[in-house]
Amino acid sequence: MNRIATALSIGAAFAAGCGVTHVLRPALAAESITAQVIHTGEMEGDKLGDANKVGFRSKMFVSADGATVSIQDGNVPKHLHPNTNEMQFVLEGTGTIWLGDKEVTVMPGDLIVIPKGTPHGGNRPDGRAIKSIAIKTPPQAPDDTKLLD
Repeated sequence: MNRIATALSIGAAFAAGCGVTHVLRPALAAESITAQVIHTGEMEGDKLGDANKVGFRSKMFVSADGATVSIQDGNVPKHLHPNTNEMQFVLEGTGTIWLGDKEVTVMPGDLIVIPKGTPHGGNRPDGRAIKSIAIKTPPQAPDDTKLLD
């Protein structure tokens, strides 16, 4: 009897889950996004905002439900984000960065995938500082950066 009740319960739960997916409204794109072309090559110096004490600049140019996209230029101290995944696409500069417990070489065209909680940053450029596009999901909260030694 318990097996029959369990099987029926599981079947009912599965059917309910399938039904709910057809009833719920799909996620909608954020209304704040506009069609545009962003010329990242022209974004230098003051166009990226004020530099922090180590010369790092960052400017967010798209914010949508579930993600932000910004451009970052310069050196950033080694840190992690406990609640935010990050992907960086290197536009300019070659050098090494910390990714997890390893120092890795990056160059233009590289995509760096940084799961939440992964130590990263602290780059050492070979010449020009590293400039990248950073996509963060979910959008990073102001208190979601933990500096590391």
